[in-house]
Amino acid sequence: MALRLVADFELGKDVLPWLRAERSASEARGVGSGGADVVENDYESLRVLNIERNGNIIYTYKDDKGNVVFGLYDCQTRQNELLYAFEKDLEVFSCSVNSERTLLAASLIQSTKEGKRNELQPGSKCLTLLVEIHPVNNVKVLKAVDSYIWVQFLYPHVESHPLPENHLLLLISEEKYIEKFRVRVTQEDGNRVVIKNSGHLQRDRIAENFVWAQWDMSEQRLYYIDLKKSKSILKCIQFYADESYNLMFEVPLDISLSNSGFKLVNFGCDYQDQEKLSKHLSLCVFTNHAGSLCVCYSPKCAAWEQITYSVFYIHKGYSKTFTTSLKNVGSHMTKGITFLNLGNNEMIDMLPHSPLQSLSGSLVLDYCSGKLYRAMLSQSSLLQLLQKTRLDCEKMATLHCALSCGHGAQLLEGQIIQWISENVSACHSFDLIQEFIIASSYWSVYSETSNVDKLLPHSSVLTWNTEIPGITLVTEDTALPLMKVHSFKGYWETLNSNLENVKYAKPHFHYNNSVVRREWHNLISEEKTGKRRSTAYVRNILDNAIKVISNLEARNLEPRLTPLLQEEDSHQRLLMGLMVSELRDHFLRHLQGVEKKKIEQMVLDYISKLLDLICHILEASWRKHNLHSWVFHFNSRGSAAEFAVFHIMTRILEATNSLFLPLPPGFHTLHTILGVHCLPLHNLLHCIDSGVLLLTETAVTRLMKDLDNTEKNEKLKFSIIVRLPPLIGQKICRLWDHPMSSNIISRNHVMQLLQNYKKRPRNSMIDKSSFSVEFLPLNYFIEILTDIESTNQALYPFEQHDNVDAKFVEEAALKHTTMLLGL
Repeated sequence: MALRLVADFELGKDVLPWLRAERSASEARGVGSGGADVVENDYESLRVLNIERNGNIIYTYKDDKGNVVFGLYDCQTRQNELLYAFEKDLEVFSCSVNSERTLLAASLIQSTKEGKRNELQPGSKCLTLLVEIHPVNNVKVLKAVDSYIWVQFLYPHVESHPLPENHLLLLISEEKYIEKFRVRVTQEDGNRVVIKNSGHLQRDRIAENFVWAQWDMSEQRLYYIDLKKSKSILKCIQFYADESYNLMFEVPLDISLSNSGFKLVNFGCDYQDQEKLSKHLSLCVFTNHAGSLCVCYSPKCAAWEQITYSVFYIHKGYSKTFTTSLKNVGSHMTKGITFLNLGNNEMIDMLPHSPLQSLSGSLVLDYCSGKLYRAMLSQSSLLQLLQKTRLDCEKMATLHCALSCGHGAQLLEGQIIQWISENVSACHSFDLIQEFIIASSYWSVYSETSNVDKLLPHSSVLTWNTEIPGITLVTEDTALPLMKVHSFKGYWETLNSNLENVKYAKPHFHYNNSVVRREWHNLISEEKTGKRRSTAYVRNILDNAIKVISNLEARNLEPRLTPLLQEEDSHQRLLMGLMVSELRDHFLRHLQGVEKKKIEQMVLDYISKLLDLICHILEASWRKHNLHSWVFHFNSRGSAAEFAVFHIMTRILEATNSLFLPLPPGFHTLHTILGVHCLPLHNLLHCIDSGVLLLTETAVTRLMKDLDNTEKNEKLKFSIIVRLPPLIGQKICRLWDHPMSSNIISRNHVMQLLQNYKKRPRNSMIDKSSFSVEFLPLNYFIEILTDIESTNQALYPFEQHDNVDAKFVEEAALKHTTMLLGL
């Protein structure tokens, strides 16, 4: 199972031992049964009531006299504290404590035990109280009504601050209204905190006629749904540190809540009857810092033969409804749906089968055991699923889930790379290497800024059109939220930006290398014709590449197994440098307010990551096939291990070519040398002609020097030379002492001399003494070449000339003729 839960808190371990110790200490002091008294049979009454924004956990239990006791577990200090005790046999329904622990709000109902008299006010079902607890002092009745009331203090600040004058308290009524109380306090007699003017607390009714509400304790937001003409309208109120609040948006949802009753989410801990709960609808709102707003919804169902649930991507303007069968699923899976907000680390505990309550901040409460979990994705389990699953859709989903975990990314990437190197052809619907490179590079910079998801591709697959077995999917357009305010900050600014992009059909800003591709081809064409643009422009591009290589080497201090990053490879450096320039401009256009230095580093990190992943994929195959001591040589036939590495390099090349991504300098040289080793000549030449193998000067130079001039090698060398670009071909020919290379050099020299030649009147008498052979056509031709060379030398005396001249051409021509005549 890929989902794992770890217990952050357990009543049995974090509270019960302390209660027992307190009871023993009381007995040792000769004090009778007090607020801390608890016996073994009373453990069943110990339960969690609420979890506040700062992580503190409020719990309750009944002592041996039946008194209701409230306690608090501080998640920072790992210490317990008794808050208050009611000397009446009542049931606690809801409770909340302010951040300074000076006020406690609680709702209590009549005990369900038979024979108990009504301890509450006559005619009331629920009593809601506000208690001064620093120290224990006055008790104020907020509500005494015949309906349930939930209470929740607002926490405008994450950390503790000096004692504020005002505290805000929400009261949520079963009568379908929500009120906000403003509680003013003052200090008397030192540290004693009392409520000012407790008889006249200011209150505002902020919502009414709602059928569902959710409290987001982390972000201090209230989501609720009211019905207007049988339509479900989702609304959100944001509470601020200055005690103000705003209705942020409203949006219609295509869900039916008219007969669903009344439902609250995350207002304390839900202890409703689980049989009823399992047949109740599930609805939760999830957000993140990237400006997403999702509503997950599953309607109530009488039988659990199949599950239908919908995800409304409010920030994108569409919804997806999934239906899947549960016929082959165990009975423990048919208790209902819980939507969880997942975190980022690997955890070890198995998912419990008891009902769960999803809370803010990836927290999950198992109220049957009193355990508070943090929900995470298990990287090891995801890796096992990736290795075992046969479906491409599951492989892709698992790959992205694993890479998004973040924690321990280097180790996980290494394991994924090892699996890819052994299963490079495992996927048919997408290129596995390509998907891994794009996804891993994306997640490596995802946390740098909130808009990365809009600016960089996270997948090589634009849309998934392949059917997923066992799941029916329906996608529908939905209405966009109507924003109720005009000034946005933080999350709301990002959400509004997302909505603007959808509303005005703005194009996707995902980066691609189309501009880089065009500019790179232009530069290569200019290089071939010798008409390259300004030196400063090219130098700037190459300087960008140097920064990437330096950044890459700084990320990986261990020596590499493969001979990469050890040569200039100007073409790849040009591609690398161009990508730096274009991606930097892309970020500068769309990342407003982010400093230029940070953008520069993000660009270097992203491109370095691309190259580093390619190096690691190759090294994994290199290590697997034990090529640690492999060196460049051409004296033997390629082994099966070398052919396997050649194959993985070819797949890497295919993956990067379609996206026009740079490769580590030296990649093409190594690929070509392995190709010469492993392929028959006709296959080798086919790979060269089709662009699979790219001939580099380093690779061909090594080939010319290392191979002797047997008939087979001569054929190989000549086939390689004639496929080289002219400038590189001329340099390579000078390294091969052979009539063929002399012939090629001579032809190039003659072509250069004659390209601007204009025929002039000449002396018909030829001085035969200056020629080694009496062959008039050749003699006349050599005389013309000698005359042109002399003219050029006179016109351009300071221009450098190679060692090729008319005499060299004459000798090459005679040797070639001799070979052709078989003399």
